[in-house]
Amino acid sequence: MPYNISRVKVYFSQIAFLVILIIFWMMPCLANATIKSYKIKPGEVTFTLDKGLMKIIICREDIIEVKYTIFNEFSNKPSLVVNNKWHYSGFGFSQNKTAYIISTKKLKIIIDKATNAISYFNLKGQVITSEDQQNKTMSAATIAGISTYNVSTQFTSPANEALYGLGCHPVDSLSINYKGRDQDLAIRYMTGAIPVLLSTKGYGLMWDNYSASNFYGGVDGNTKFKYVSESGKQVDYYFFYGPDFDHIIDLYRIATGKAPMYAKWAFGLFQSQDRYMSQKEVLSVKDGYRNNHIPVDVIVQDWYYWDPLPIGSHVMNQARYPDPKAMVDELHKAHVHGMISIWPVFGKGTNNFDALKKMGGLTDITWDNVVTHTFDSYYDAHNPKARDLYWQQARDSLVKRYGWDAWWIDQCEPDNGTLLDARRQSNFWPGKGIDYFNTYSLEHTKGIYKGWRKDIPGKRTFFLARQSFAGAQRNAATLWSSDIFCGFAAFKDQVPQGINACASGIPYWTSDIGGYQYHWRAPDWSKPEFRELFTRWFQFGAFCPIFRIHGKGERALFSNNWDVGTKATLLKFDKLRYRLMPYIYSSAGRVTTENYTIMRALTFDFRNDPNVYSIPDQYMFGPAFLVNPVTEQLYTSANATPGEKTRKVYLPAATKWYNFWTGDVLNGGQTLDAPAPMDILPLYVKAGSIIPMGPDMEYATEKPANKIELRIYPGADGTFKFYEDENDNYNYEKGQYATFTITWKDAAHKLIISDTIGSFPGMLKHRIFEVVLVKSEHGSGAGITSKADKIVKYSGKAMVVGSE
Repeated sequence: MPYNISRVKVYFSQIAFLVILIIFWMMPCLANATIKSYKIKPGEVTFTLDKGLMKIIICREDIIEVKYTIFNEFSNKPSLVVNNKWHYSGFGFSQNKTAYIISTKKLKIIIDKATNAISYFNLKGQVITSEDQQNKTMSAATIAGISTYNVSTQFTSPANEALYGLGCHPVDSLSINYKGRDQDLAIRYMTGAIPVLLSTKGYGLMWDNYSASNFYGGVDGNTKFKYVSESGKQVDYYFFYGPDFDHIIDLYRIATGKAPMYAKWAFGLFQSQDRYMSQKEVLSVKDGYRNNHIPVDVIVQDWYYWDPLPIGSHVMNQARYPDPKAMVDELHKAHVHGMISIWPVFGKGTNNFDALKKMGGLTDITWDNVVTHTFDSYYDAHNPKARDLYWQQARDSLVKRYGWDAWWIDQCEPDNGTLLDARRQSNFWPGKGIDYFNTYSLEHTKGIYKGWRKDIPGKRTFFLARQSFAGAQRNAATLWSSDIFCGFAAFKDQVPQGINACASGIPYWTSDIGGYQYHWRAPDWSKPEFRELFTRWFQFGAFCPIFRIHGKGERALFSNNWDVGTKATLLKFDKLRYRLMPYIYSSAGRVTTENYTIMRALTFDFRNDPNVYSIPDQYMFGPAFLVNPVTEQLYTSANATPGEKTRKVYLPAATKWYNFWTGDVLNGGQTLDAPAPMDILPLYVKAGSIIPMGPDMEYATEKPANKIELRIYPGADGTFKFYEDENDNYNYEKGQYATFTITWKDAAHKLIISDTIGSFPGMLKHRIFEVVLVKSEHGSGAGITSKADKIVKYSGKAMVVGSE
């Protein structure tokens, strides 16, 4: 049929008119909103705009919260992320013809009257960052059939800026630096989201929105970045001024909560497998480690111990686990701790399911159970009463009943596969799922942390969670990077993911050493290529905050899958981890008392060296170690050639570096080919470092730290704060812990040890330091140095040790 030209013209005229109407309707939401008036209250300034409101809350001199809405009032729902209450009023306010100015002791904040764009300056008048002219926007949207508003913020981004954080994305193979690239921030299986961003320009941002979001790092020719959340009634973000990364993370945790101290055993080796099938098998793993004198602290019982009962029954099959309490008691007698996997999912036909359903504590979100092929229900972790009941069920059936020491929190996205709209449409206790898309794991860990602290008060909590969100660190949750593939490419991806997870303010991260699955089955770990993979991953794991083996197939260190050489290398790094326990536990003490970060992007310590900005596979482990995992298959690939292999390592500028294995000194600011034989992880130690090393141990608390090998790396001044407490209770929260500071004065060649500050029951009164001044072939490597340079007896009083 021929076209009717006149009807086509009318049709397109109607379309054009509708487009104009839509643009006109959206303009109040998208156009620059002019400031009409303002009102000052203690700690805040509210601006009335020609469309909507903007509020600037001065939380502290270096923390600013910004809210913007097109509505006539702000949302009054309490934040799930920020738990601090601000009482800051010491700010100045002034204006000129074009701008309002808010001043604190550290910042000058300038608000453009015409566009409401906010610029942040330091007291020297240097710009820290600025919102773009198109800055804070809200636009109507319909998502999964739900009428809502997209909310967005946009900032300018100079060419020499680098950006970090945004959580852990296990299958992301892109760079560590988010400058110029995008990131999906909708939590689901194998994808995480932590809405925290750190900039080398000396600031951090955190968006207090829980819907699925996206970060766009290369807007307008890579001159801007934008954060867009798919649902919200207001823009709400926090600005943190460092300028160093440690202070930014400190401010983030001041806002969202401190990470509690883990028990010392949590920094030893976790042995896990998918899965141990019986009480007999679990105890055989314990015997395999203890009888072979291999250091280990935790053995893990993975899922489906409840089979054939439905998931959520919280019953250990009696035929396979005849006496779970006796099993855990046997672990404890061998100084091994037990962790058990408990899911937030419930199958029909259990008392727990029925009780949660009766009180309205189940959601309509289901997991397609890969074992039973049933659709099992998630409980509503956003419901306080459901959280309490969930804890009570697990406490009485498993955790407290049998004496488990740690809880593995699997499947906490929640994971309903690709049915993401069903999650958006679901109804949680506080509101629609679209507005709480990313906070399930945060609320889930909140409930069990609260319950554990109340009902098991003498035992520190440790949770291993598959997802995290801003604030989760206060719930004692370690993030792990999910069910990753057993391969070198997947291993390579984990390194920047761990670094960025920790740069997001979550201090404890781990991965499945070796990878979880090989095409959803166990690889043949006896093959050379898989031995190489596991060895390299284990070396990396020894320098992660949490040190944990897990996945399909037997890979315990005593396994016959490993040949003699592989076993020797694995044992070498396992023993090194335990020798470093004073260093690691002291660093963990700083995490809790100073909001420190152990696994450190290079920009934490070398922010002024632009050469480090885009290095994805190097990081600092505590203040001393530059860790350089070997993520390439150098020895067993099809094209491998004979001979020793190397990997490229950049030594950051402005300091000298020691090769940990040889003691040789190298200049910073250079890239070198670092030797990488199979038994070596390239490790370098920053000049001025002080590393306390303990004795060989088979578990973290086997021996007191009464004799310490104290390695000093000359070439710069340095300090180290030594931390101790009772290792496993919460008395440290009452001030029952002790610290002393060790200082090295390089020019004078003097070691200064401060008074011990604080005390706790059982504290050592005396200790011996075997001081080693590291040099080539002296004080190097993992072993105990045969001859110290000086023996120092310390009894808690300040002392100075000279070079004579």
